[in-house]
Formats: sequence, C-alpha cells, structure tokens
Amino acid sequence: MKLINPKSIILLAITICLVVTTNIHWGKNKWQNILEADAKGYYAYLPAVFIYHDLNFGFYDSIEKKKYFNDFLIYDYRSHAPNGSTIDKYYCGTAIAQLPFFLTAHALSAVSGNDPDGYSRLYLLLITLAAIFYLFLGLWYVNKLLELYSISSRNRSFSLVAMLFGTNLYFYSVGEMGMSHVYSFAFIALFCFYAKRYLLQQRSKDLLVIFALTGMIFLIRPVNVLILLSIPFLAGSLHTLRNGFASLKRNIKALIGGIFVLFAIICIQAVIYKISSGDWWIYSYGEERFHFNDPHFIDILFSYKKGLFLYTPLYLLALGGLYVSFRKNKFEFFSFFFFFVMLTYVLSSWWNWWYGGSFSSRVYVEYLPLFTVMLAVLLQNAVTKPARIITVSMVVLLIALCQFQTYQYRYYLIHWENMTKEKYRNVFLSMDKSKVTTGNN
Repeated sequence: MKLINPKSIILLAITICLVVTTNIHWGKNKWQNILEADAKGYYAYLPAVFIYHDLNFGFYDSIEKKKYFNDFLIYDYRSHAPNGSTIDKYYCGTAIAQLPFFLTAHALSAVSGNDPDGYSRLYLLLITLAAIFYLFLGLWYVNKLLELYSISSRNRSFSLVAMLFGTNLYFYSVGEMGMSHVYSFAFIALFCFYAKRYLLQQRSKDLLVIFALTGMIFLIRPVNVLILLSIPFLAGSLHTLRNGFASLKRNIKALIGGIFVLFAIICIQAVIYKISSGDWWIYSYGEERFHFNDPHFIDILFSYKKGLFLYTPLYLLALGGLYVSFRKNKFEFFSFFFFFVMLTYVLSSWWNWWYGGSFSSRVYVEYLPLFTVMLAVLLQNAVTKPARIITVSMVVLLIALCQFQTYQYRYYLIHWENMTKEKYRNVFLSMDKSKVTTGNN
C-alpha cells in the first residue's frame, strides 16, 4: 500500500481538523461558544426529548438566559404553531445525526459528576467530535464517489484536500460545527455515491439506502432535497439514466420498501409537531419565505456581502470541470449546468439570501461532493505538464487564500454579515487587528 493515498490523506486531514477544533473549543470556557445561533435550535431536540421531556422547550429560559450563555450568545430558536404552542423553528435531522454523541455525553456526565442537563461541558465537547465524525464520513464517501468516476489516486487525494481546506467546509467542521452543513455534506456524499452506484449497477439494496438518505437529507434541511436534481448528472448519460429508472420495475419490492422508509423518517418530524402542537405539520419559519420572483442570483455568487466565488473561489475553479464535460460528455455538462442553475436560483430566492452570519455562502457546503467531482475531472484532464502546473498552482493558491480569509473571518476582519466593497478592499490580505469590524461597523 502506498503511504500517500486518499484514505491516508483523509485520516491525516481529520487528525488536523481534530487538533484544530480541540484547540479552539476545548480550553477553559471556550466550550460555551460551541452552540451559536441556529445550532442551538438544531440541538435543542436532544435535551428536550431525553432530559426535560418537553417538546415545548420550557427549559429555554433557565438554560439560555440564566445558566450558560451571555447576552451576545443568547438566541431564541423557538417559534409558534397556529394555536400558539411553542415549537422549535428548526428541523430535527441534525439532532438525530448528533444523537449517539449526545447519549455518550449524557452517560459520561452521569458518572463523572458533570451536570447532566444537556448543556454542560461534555455535551458540547461531544458536538465537536460529532462534526469531525461526519466530516470523515463525508470525505470517505466522496473518495468512493470519485472512484466510480475512475479518478486516479493522486487526483482523488489532491481534490479531497483542496475541497476541505480550500472551501468553507473547513470552517463549518471546526469553527461552527453545530450548524447543519457538515451533517448535510456527509449525507449528500452518501447519497451521491449510492445513487451513482445504483444507476450503474441497479442493486436493490442501494435503492433502500437512497430513500433512507433522502429522508435524512430532508430532516436536516428540507431544501437540500434539491440534490435529487443531480441524478441525471450522476447517471452520466441518457442511456444510463433510462436504464436506472427502468430497473425500478425489476426492483419493485425495494422501491416500495424505500418509499416506506422515506416517509417513516420524515414522519419523525410530523410526530414531533403532533406532540408539541397537536398538528401533524407546521410551517415553522413564520414570515420567512422564498421569493421566487426575486432571486439574488448574482449576489449569492459574486457580491462582497456573501459571494460564494469571492470568498471561496475554489468553487468557481471547480466549475472548470464543465469545460472538460462539454468537450467529452455534453449530457454530463448540461445536466450539471441545469442542477447548478436551479440550485442557485432556489437558494438565492430565500428572503435572507445571504443566510445571516456566515463565512461565504454557507448553503453550498453540502453540495461539495459534486463540486469535488468537477474539480477532480479538471485535474484528471490536465495531462500536459503546463496545464498540470497551472491547475495545481491555482488550487494551492486558492487553498491559501481560503485559509487566510477563514482566519480573517474568525477574528472579525471579515464581518459575519455586513461586508461591502470598501470593507473587503480595506482588509484584503491584511492581518491588521485594528481593522476588526464589529456590530454594524
């Protein structure tokens, strides 16, 4: 076995991320910052079910305002059903993914003398480990996906390193790991692998897994079922796509079983709503909605506020793989282009198209398995020495830029929400702490 191969690279990358996250979050009282903003809502289902037995979240005031969090970190994740019942604004999928780590923390807290209240030190430290685990799972299956595309070991290794350290996946794995993105990344990586393999081999067991994964993807962030639009791209050809759908008739038992599994998983959220409000389904986001007649297509990709390609340009370089696809497989080209346009249209139509405080456009993190495929295709086809040198050099430079801007974001040189052209130019490649932006500055 070669010392440098994708599996070894993944283990090394995970070790680095583990060292970084423990350094950032495990010392002194830093663990109290692990749950911020939306992350509190994702997590709150676990203490609500297993400790307080209260899906109306009556423990919010005692935990959020009195016991652990300062004024800066207080965040009300609750919403209200039409009948006035208090519910969690967010969906329960992230909590389900975190469940084994929560139960481990709960057991350790009970025997170690830590307060078993769901929010003491061990619970939050285990969230950092949960994020690292799902990062590992996602990277592992992206590598398996790349194998199905016949990407060489060298290019798989380099692509995995690039997409971890050259995009905002890194920040949402070690910085704000309580957010849903690294969990969605893992389940979408699994989905892409099993969907691709089913389309190629039509295994009935894969079909069951695909439906189960779709259910979890929905429970984590419903909008992420947009990944279904990537199926033509994953098929790679119209012939393979037709054969894949035709095979459903031969695998009718697996199809019916898969549909049952899908709805059983989605019903977890329905049961929670029924218990907490009396209704089977609720739109928990109130006035927050998609405005499909007013998408911010250019803003979400290029703006100084949150432009994906500005703050994490490796996404843009990965789209260079479209050039290769256009030359070699036009079906693949048009299917990926359609997926990307529809994805961006929907994501940019959300009322808060910049998605609040975040580094780059965080809602693209979960779709990195597909961007990694495109980057790997680009690298695989850079066969001449000049093309290879140029492509690899650009990737390395963009990894360095992303790491630098991640540092700037962590230390508030890049504001979490209120960046402008002038502010960006003022701090570009600067480590001058006097330029730190806070509040609306």
